[in-house]
Amino acid sequence: MPIYEYRCQECGKKFELLFLSFHDTSPIQCKYCQSQNVRRLVSRVRVLKSEESRLESLADPSKLSGIDEKDPRSIARWVKKMGKEMGEDVGDDVVDQMVEDAMEEKEKNKQDTTDTE
Repeated sequence: MPIYEYRCQECGKKFELLFLSFHDTSPIQCKYCQSQNVRRLVSRVRVLKSEESRLESLADPSKLSGIDEKDPRSIARWVKKMGKEMGEDVGDDVVDQMVEDAMEEKEKNKQDTTDTE
């Protein structure tokens, strides 16, 4: 059963349609505005990896290149990347809040050090 992606030429929104057979010829219309002026998109290809192969790829030292362990933003980018690699939605809001907290803590520690001098 194929799933195709479309973009509505009227409202500009993207949507997916599941066809129950390859021979389904029913008219295609936008889920949002019901326009039939839609265009089929080239979908991304997804490759399923086993958990073992994902863990092996995470063990690759090159995955750690470019990380500055003293920069919370660098760590956040790495967390998001690893989450995607493992097929987990880490949640940008959660990671962004952690970065904000870490930056505030870093600034507070910096200020405390300056005040004690």
